[in-house]
Amino acid sequence: MAEHERPGKILTKTEKMKRMQSAKNEDVEFSAEVADHDDVEAIRRSEAADRRQGRELHE
Repeated sequence: MAEHERPGKILTKTEKMKRMQSAKNEDVEFSAEVADHDDVEAIRRSEAADRRQGRELHE
């Protein structure tokens, strides 16, 4: 039987971890040629967050 998620469902910690790990592997197209200052700042902040999250997952 397929699982159907309803809006507002409270996820377990395991479900949250699975979603978080799969979200990190999303394909995103980025073009440095059209990036503005905000795009570069967002990437910098995202990389810093990934490093922090990586430490938390492995501790």
